[in-house]
Amino acid sequence: MSDVALKNVLGAEFRAHPAYLLTLFDRLPAEQQALLKDLTKDPDFYGVLLPREGNTRNMKSVCRDTALLFLTLNQPGPLPAYVRTSLGETCNQAVAELVLDGVLEIASEGGFVCGPAAYDLIYGEPPRAEAKGTLESLAQAALEYAQALDIADSTRLSARLYFYNRWPLTVRWRSRIPDKAAAAAFLGIESGGANRRMLERRFKMVNLPPAFDAWFMFSSRADQAPNADARRFKLYVSPQPEFVQDAFEAVTQVLMESRAHHFKVGNNASGLLRPDKIVIYIHDFEALQETAKEIRRRLSGCPAQGVPFTAAINNDDGLVSWGIDPLAERVALAWQERESWRLWVTNRLATALLAAKGTQTAGLQPWRYALERLRLDNIDTATWTPLASFGQTAMTEG
Repeated sequence: MSDVALKNVLGAEFRAHPAYLLTLFDRLPAEQQALLKDLTKDPDFYGVLLPREGNTRNMKSVCRDTALLFLTLNQPGPLPAYVRTSLGETCNQAVAELVLDGVLEIASEGGFVCGPAAYDLIYGEPPRAEAKGTLESLAQAALEYAQALDIADSTRLSARLYFYNRWPLTVRWRSRIPDKAAAAAFLGIESGGANRRMLERRFKMVNLPPAFDAWFMFSSRADQAPNADARRFKLYVSPQPEFVQDAFEAVTQVLMESRAHHFKVGNNASGLLRPDKIVIYIHDFEALQETAKEIRRRLSGCPAQGVPFTAAINNDDGLVSWGIDPLAERVALAWQERESWRLWVTNRLATALLAAKGTQTAGLQPWRYALERLRLDNIDTATWTPLASFGQTAMTEG
């Protein structure tokens, strides 16, 4: 359960959002069924909320319980008793999320509202103070930048958030690392390179398909096939580009003794200029802490670039941080991308930002609304730490 303070809205009146038409999956056109077929893997999947003609809202997938509630509230009224009974103590937050996401509307003076317009009816505390930590400040800067952009597409806006703090690809960097082979030599992982010889005692290089070929990927020789239900912790090492060579050498030395099962590093100039240029995959948080501590010891004094929307670990200078990928239903290979931690975050922030930019919310800045909305998804946006209820046991530094 999130630690966000919410008002109790269970006694209010609600209605299904009139801009949507609930449609059973089986009754969708064949081309839409093909696009949404992965959703049918969920046994609770019912169908979608389709925007009515002339409406620009996004389509939403819904489970059977949400579909039943939506149908029930086609006629405005209080929450059905069965909803309170079935959801128990999580009911208030679940209903608040449906209102904030525009599935339901809540009664207000003069009518019904949802999304950012319902902020004052939903939240029981004012937004927190300005960012203080390095990574928190970086995330706030990214959000303020995204808010100022004239972009109405959530996917494009998410990409801007995701790549925020990437250093420009200058002529100097293009000439220094013109291609993949030059990047391998730069990192010492070309055939016969010093770092490659060391790594091959414990790791093997993975040949990635074209869709993933922005990275050099290494897999532990001892690691077993991944479990689709396994948590995938990620450790980000973010030195400034001028210090990548020394930092990567130190990281490879640490990895020889760590419990990492995979790691990747950018395989071209653009990849080494992005903030998340070195990513280490580890099965458990204790091992992640141990690896982070040793990397930081070896990189003492190394200037940091900093990865937005990641959590600090051991220190808040941005050099080493972490995240955790959401669970996937099925992942065939450990390197295959689920919706990654940072993409999961930026997709949701972008959607909330756009919703807030189109709504007057009592002077609340859209980027602040986006943070508050994400907190309901069990992310501590003061530290960018996934809370225990994000899907794993509590993860705090001891």
